[in-house]
Amino acid sequence: MRRSVPGAARLLTARWQRVTFSEMAREKITLETARHVAMLARLKLDAAEEQRMLTDLNQILGYIEKLDQLDTSQVEPTAQVAEAGTPLRDDVVSNAPAPEEMLANAPAREGSFFKVPKIIE
Repeated sequence: MRRSVPGAARLLTARWQRVTFSEMAREKITLETARHVAMLARLKLDAAEEQRMLTDLNQILGYIEKLDQLDTSQVEPTAQVAEAGTPLRDDVVSNAPAPEEMLANAPAREGSFFKVPKIIE
């Protein structure tokens, strides 16, 4: 089943796909946009929480605007900031099997195996 997007939401979605971070920072987020974001996140906010979210989102965009002002022309692009891959360790057995110790508390045993009741006829 396909859900339809309300007209305003469709316009907002289309509008936000074309703008850059810098442009978004210049256009302060409106209360309507903050409510739309809350609706997409399925958050039920009261008036005070909406205002706080609005303030927080505008501060985030302001911070992005500050970062956008940095000269990064001499910085090499990085795909990863740490060494890639997971360090590997040798696969060493640290607890050798001890059948007698494992079966010491078994209610029933047969040789070096646990004995269990038959459940399939």
